[in-house]
Amino acid sequence: MRILSNYNKWYFPAVVLFLAVVILALLPLYAPGYPVVLFAIILMFVVLSVSWAIFSGSTGYISLATAAFFGVGVYATAILGRTLPLPLVILIGGLLSSCLAAITGAITLRLRGIYFTIFTFGLLALMQTFVLWWEININHVRGRMVVLVDNTTIFYYILGILVLLMITAYLIKRSKYGLALQGIGLDEEATAHTGINVTLLKIFAFSGSAFFMGAAGAIMATRISYIDPYIAFNTNYSFFPVLMALFGGAGNLYGPVIGAVIFAYLEETLLTKFPYYYMLVFGLVMVIAIIFMPKGVIGLIVSIRRRRRKVVRG
Repeated sequence: MRILSNYNKWYFPAVVLFLAVVILALLPLYAPGYPVVLFAIILMFVVLSVSWAIFSGSTGYISLATAAFFGVGVYATAILGRTLPLPLVILIGGLLSSCLAAITGAITLRLRGIYFTIFTFGLLALMQTFVLWWEININHVRGRMVVLVDNTTIFYYILGILVLLMITAYLIKRSKYGLALQGIGLDEEATAHTGINVTLLKIFAFSGSAFFMGAAGAIMATRISYIDPYIAFNTNYSFFPVLMALFGGAGNLYGPVIGAVIFAYLEETLLTKFPYYYMLVFGLVMVIAIIFMPKGVIGLIVSIRRRRRKVVRG
């Protein structure tokens, strides 16, 4: 029975991921046009939410630097997109974001709690201000033109990034490193006393998750013809993934996926139908969800299952 249980733990997620990828891969064939654009945006937020949860969901360190790493990927495409192949540009965007995260992590991951959160948000503001100063004073421009790519190509690239991310997240969660990250979230000092270099592990996880954020920024930059620091380093890309992951359940692999899908679709729908009020409605829905579902959708499902079991046993 134990062997069968372990087999199902590996087999079921792989089957679900494979079926989801096949269905999404066929989307441009049977639903071209706006659905492809919509799902590309949804998949982008899934990438950002899952990437955020790999580090913050396990360790409890709340990072607001997602938009900084995303923006680095955007500018990698803006600068290199005309001279290098798109796959190489995406790889460079991810690596640059990972390097920035590694440097930031080496400096700040000894901080804890609100201090780390404030610093990561400060990194976003610093990147936005520095790039704006550099563009205006050194390059004498405000923004840059970006080479456009068709929506279907963007969709397949972001889908590929998501598949690699989900495989990476699953392997980390099932490994001793994932267990150590969860240990940091529960009791960092106790985890350090077991002989684990918690600082190095945090830097590794932080920079690894930033790679996928930068890669997502690099490919999504090709949706728009013009970018500037305020577009590339949009604060929404820092706050939305956090809210989406918390709504779905940040401590579970599938929680950020569920949260991102629901809220990305809700955002696009509200933005289309209520452009002047969508942030208000979006905020109210999020507040209500946090109040009544503090552990997210996954936590709510687990709670319902436990109640049913108690009823059956009773």
